[in-house]
Amino acid sequence: MARTLPDDPFADDAEPVDAAPDDTLPARPRKGRGAIGNPAGRYERESKIAVDDGWSHAADPDSEGDGAATDEDSPPLPTTIGIDATRTIINRNDSPDVPFEQSINPYRGCEHGCIYCFARPSHAYFGLSSGLDFETKLFAKPNAATLLAEELRRPGYAPSPIALGTNTDPYQPIEREIRITRAILETLAAFNHPLTIVTKSALVARDVDILGPMAAKNLARVFVSVTTLDRDLARRLEPRAPTAARRLGAIAELARAGVPTGVMAAPMIPALNDAEMEAILAAARDAGAVSAGYTLLRLPYEIKDLFAEWLAVHAPLKAKHVLALVRGVRDGRLNDPEFGSRMRGSGPYAELIAKRFRLACQRLDLNKNRWSLDLAQFRPPPRPGDQLRLF
Repeated sequence: MARTLPDDPFADDAEPVDAAPDDTLPARPRKGRGAIGNPAGRYERESKIAVDDGWSHAADPDSEGDGAATDEDSPPLPTTIGIDATRTIINRNDSPDVPFEQSINPYRGCEHGCIYCFARPSHAYFGLSSGLDFETKLFAKPNAATLLAEELRRPGYAPSPIALGTNTDPYQPIEREIRITRAILETLAAFNHPLTIVTKSALVARDVDILGPMAAKNLARVFVSVTTLDRDLARRLEPRAPTAARRLGAIAELARAGVPTGVMAAPMIPALNDAEMEAILAAARDAGAVSAGYTLLRLPYEIKDLFAEWLAVHAPLKAKHVLALVRGVRDGRLNDPEFGSRMRGSGPYAELIAKRFRLACQRLDLNKNRWSLDLAQFRPPPRPGDQLRLF
């Protein structure tokens, strides 16, 4: 069944879309996936919904069989990988509230399935859903390293640190076989180009043979995101991301290799995981982290409906309270797109979290030293046939 969407149900300040008709079949959680449903992208004019036509066992409690199907009864959703034939690989950024000017995203979509991921709405540009499509229909950029080398060799290129992991995770599960992120690191190492990484995957430790020597030249820093230490909550929030224990293990391995490593306690979700902030910071410090950061939950565009649906299924007794607190730190809305406040929120609750973070970092000796990466070592390596420089 198709229905026409309201004029702009995904506007940044819109409230969650009203529930579907009473005969709509409720979406069920799928094993190993974060989103409950797969709603139409915000550029689509129609949305498809499943309704009970009277033939399902769920409609007849006296029918033979096991009754309503569960997520275990449904076939697993496979992950498909398409090719993103991009012509450039370095993204430029002029946002005043993020600490980088250049970034690279080796993949579109992310199999980790984090329900809160602010990158989900980007799948709408492909005519796909920010729900299950985002975590099952992925796009890889196999020519990323080649394109990167070409861009770094352009006359007049001025180096500034390149950030990996600013949108989707560069170490999501498919990286284990496809190895695009590793090829990018090899290219940056060859050019002596500084980089930063943000990931919630322990797979980053695989590349310590590249990151260690780069860090010794002050060319690399890594931040590992830890959302919760509660294994059950993590399984529901970010179903295909490594456990917190494995991420802390990656911090320890990177630190032993001399890579300056930090932790991102992100996102902090009011009344869901924010009580863990100090414990996350302490565990990361004990593993070897030297710096820390945090963000508050953001719910732009389609994410507000996906997250509300997730709460209704996985935390129904907390759902109204969580959303009310989110509005409290977002000036009465579910999202605040304004620079300066979108990452940290505003109001008393947000100020309390900021104060807790600051005091915890002081107590744990995190963020003691300011840091910057070395830009002066950047040199394009000679290619076969290139004339060597005299000076």
